[in-house]
Parts: sequence; C-alpha cells; structure tokens
Amino acid sequence: MNTFAKKIINIENMIDYQDGAIVSKTITDNTKNSSLTVFAFDAGQSIAGHSAPVDAVVQNIDGEVEITISGEKFTLKKGDMILMPKGEPHALQAKTKFKMILFKV
Repeated sequence: MNTFAKKIINIENMIDYQDGAIVSKTITDNTKNSSLTVFAFDAGQSIAGHSAPVDAVVQNIDGEVEITISGEKFTLKKGDMILMPKGEPHALQAKTKFKMILFKV
C-alpha cells in the first residue's frame, strides 16, 4: 500500500528546497504512464525540453515558473495549472524558487 494512502497531506510543506537543486518526491506511481510527484526547484533550475507519452498536468504550489510547450511560453504563478499534451515538447525554467505537483495521466 502507498505510504500516503488515507492520510491528509500538506502538499506545500511536503518537500523542501535545496540550494542549486531540483528535489522530487513520488506520491503515487501506479503504472509506467500514471504518477503523481511533487517537485521543488531552486531559482534558475530547469528541465530541458522533452516529450512524454501521456498528458501531464503541472499545478504550481509556490513561486513562479516559465513552461515552454511546443515553442509557446507560459508563466505560472502560485495556484496556476497547465496541461502539457502528450507528444508535445515541453521544458521548465524556475524564475524563483518553485514547487509543483506533476500529474501524469
């Protein structure tokens, strides 16, 4: 059983920032194409362009991030969410310290 099952989770406090790093914590990983992961990025950290075989949703829970999807740039602030469609290239650049939930569906 998942260690987070049947528990209330404060997602914003679940993971801490680390200087010069990207930190992640997997909440669920049911199949190769479905997962829920929390990330914390130090300011300036990034994930290079790539694509995924499934849709992915980013929910910003702290800070500010620039997400590029198929060449189009989007700035997400706390509370914002965006869908990154499967097969489309996407990249992330933390403008400030930034936390997110990544839903692969």
